[in-house]
Amino acid sequence: MRFSKLLYTTALFITAGTFSLQAQDTKTTEKKKDDKTIAEEIEVVRPYKPVLAEAVKLRRSPDLNDVKTYKAKFNYGLTDRKLELNSDINKLQAQQLADERKAELVNNYLKAGFGSASTSMAEAYINLGGDEALQAGGFFRHFAQSGKLNEQKFNQQEFSVFGRSILDQVTLSGRLNYQRNGLAFYGQDPNNSFQNLSPEKQAFNFFEAEGEVASKYTTDENALSYAAKINGYIWGDKFNAKENSVVLNGYLNKRISSFNLGLATSIELGKTQDLLVSVGNNIFKLNPYIRLQTNGVKINAGINFVQEFGAFSETRIFPAVTADFTLIPDYLQIFGELKGDVNRTSLKQLTDENPFLNSNIEIQNSVEKLSFAAGIKGTGGPGFGYKVKVYHKEISQMPLFVNDFATPYKYDVIYDFGNMKLLGLEGEISVQVSNALKWTGKVNLENYKPASESESWFKPQLRVSSNLLYNFNDKLSFNAAVAIQDDSKAKIYTAQPAVPYVIPDRDIETTVNVKGFVDLGVGAGYKINNKFSVFAKANNLLNNTTNGRFLYYQPIGVNVFGGLTYSF
Repeated sequence: MRFSKLLYTTALFITAGTFSLQAQDTKTTEKKKDDKTIAEEIEVVRPYKPVLAEAVKLRRSPDLNDVKTYKAKFNYGLTDRKLELNSDINKLQAQQLADERKAELVNNYLKAGFGSASTSMAEAYINLGGDEALQAGGFFRHFAQSGKLNEQKFNQQEFSVFGRSILDQVTLSGRLNYQRNGLAFYGQDPNNSFQNLSPEKQAFNFFEAEGEVASKYTTDENALSYAAKINGYIWGDKFNAKENSVVLNGYLNKRISSFNLGLATSIELGKTQDLLVSVGNNIFKLNPYIRLQTNGVKINAGINFVQEFGAFSETRIFPAVTADFTLIPDYLQIFGELKGDVNRTSLKQLTDENPFLNSNIEIQNSVEKLSFAAGIKGTGGPGFGYKVKVYHKEISQMPLFVNDFATPYKYDVIYDFGNMKLLGLEGEISVQVSNALKWTGKVNLENYKPASESESWFKPQLRVSSNLLYNFNDKLSFNAAVAIQDDSKAKIYTAQPAVPYVIPDRDIETTVNVKGFVDLGVGAGYKINNKFSVFAKANNLLNNTTNGRFLYYQPIGVNVFGGLTYSF
């Protein structure tokens, strides 16, 4: 059995091996048949060996045998400079700051208001640009009021344009100005000594032009400075009075260390006309001087040569000496003055002082023969300043106002022929406690000794003025002003005086006392914002309606007005 099983098993393995050899041969035969049709194919089988690019090869440690160095190529530019050995401390250069932001300029404004006493007002001021070396602008002002008396009213208008240019060597400036003053001869006598039922109306028109060229200030001790100015105007009233004037001024100064040699000159050409008056009034002045200014001492010594020509012809020479000594710098100075001059009389000046002037006014020049003044001035600390002066004047042909005989509500001009003497005291003070409070005051005491007249008509002996400004905060401010005038004297004719008037006739004149007055006014302003603000003002708070500056002319009583201001 065992042999049989072994025999069968051996036969089985032999048979299986035979079939395996046959299968391999068959496959080879089939492949050969395919090669005859496809050409030839060779398949090579080997192990995978990766190949890395040069860029990604990394060494575990550097190669220390690589000692090759890289040498860059440079281009040199050598400069020939001297070697400086300087051990001094060099000055530090300040770092330049950034440009400061320009502040917004608010230097233009429009102002308008109204109130009691038929008050109307308007103002405008315009300045072009913020360049300090080039300024141009204009100004307009209107103010009108009326009282309770018949034709007790007045109105004023002013319009002006100006320009100024600062060049490298000189400064140029000029302006054009127009003024109008309208009023009426409303004067009345409470005692009914005359009738003025239909007051006449009056109006003054004034045109002015001015131009100036001046050299700029320099610290050069040997500098030459100069200036020249021309001014001309045309004036006229509602009736037949006319006046024109041209004034030329020149100035030349040579500085030599502490000394100054200078020459000032002027020529005034004027003509005054009316129905019965025609006067050519011309004056030429020449003032050479020498000035010493050093170590708190300033002395100016010269002469004033004056030549009148035209309707008047006279040659005069006056002293022109001023001195200023500093005893305590900024606190105390002593000053003195000795001079003389000829003052040209004009209708423009007379009507500015007294607008109720008659027609056909006589024109004479007043002569200030000798004038002396001395005083002290200085400061008493921050915000405090003072000035006190005593003066004495000797004036010939001083103009005075008197009431006309036929129309007492109009004023004529007479002259105090001879040498009138005046002794006076003037004091000024200014106190500024802070930006919130400021006060100024001025007082004049004068004693007149007439030459031929019995009194210096309408010349009060005491005049006081004062102003107070108080800023409560940044928005609210208050102000107050007071004007005080003492009694004065007026001359009333009882008969027609001689024409032309030369010597007073006391048999036909009487003296009337013109009582003094106190004019008190207050005001307030409130700033709404940077553009708008409001204001209010009250005048003549004591309601003085009887005593005025000139006889028969009563002031307007208490009046209150206010308005709005726009700034831009």
